[in-house]
Amino acid sequence: MRPGKGKGFEMMKLAPSILAADFTVLGEQISRLEKAGVEYLHIDVMDGMFVPSISFGMPVIASIRKNSKLVFDVHLMVEEPIRYVEAFKEAGADLITIHAEACKHLHRTVMRIKELGLKAGVSLNPATPANVLEYVLGELDMVLVMTVNPGFGGQSFIEATLPKIVALKEMIQKTGKEIDIQVDGGISVDNVGRVMSAGANVIVAGTCIFRGDIEENVAGFKRKFEEFKEGRHGEGK
Repeated sequence: MRPGKGKGFEMMKLAPSILAADFTVLGEQISRLEKAGVEYLHIDVMDGMFVPSISFGMPVIASIRKNSKLVFDVHLMVEEPIRYVEAFKEAGADLITIHAEACKHLHRTVMRIKELGLKAGVSLNPATPANVLEYVLGELDMVLVMTVNPGFGGQSFIEATLPKIVALKEMIQKTGKEIDIQVDGGISVDNVGRVMSAGANVIVAGTCIFRGDIEENVAGFKRKFEEFKEGRHGEGK
């Protein structure tokens, strides 16, 4: 596995989503992220069925894998993702996140990802309760809480997802295992403190990273991470 291995569960991680990147200079922007100290790259794969949009697939991932050492955090927003997990491993994925709502057999799909030697995550849409993970939680490396309805970038954060993050944190603590909680959708430096306070430690951001100066935007999130670690964040910030 690439970077991220062996670090504490509470380590905050920024996972910029390339869905918001400029694809005419994608390689350059990924290189800038890496130099800015980012470890994860969030890659949204959409099939036009589970979500309305279509994004990109294995060829794009394989092409950027050749020139990047970042952890490829591949988020499959596709129907029955078990059909594709091996192909995404071959393309260069390090961590594959599937949707509970998209799997006929969720446990089987999670175990297939693990059998391939990858880290496994499960994502929950805003309307999906945390308790659907009861029988697979102990097998996971990460849970992704969607804080918008998936399929499009640039949406507004859904406040009602905060209690779900809190509930998941409590569920994870009962397992005694180190399982990351990732959040994706409408996250900015203005509200990241709130999701961290609820229990999230892997932050996906797209527009807020790629719009404007990438290095400055990454630094802004890193400052928020430091403030949180030092207890200098405030409620509602």
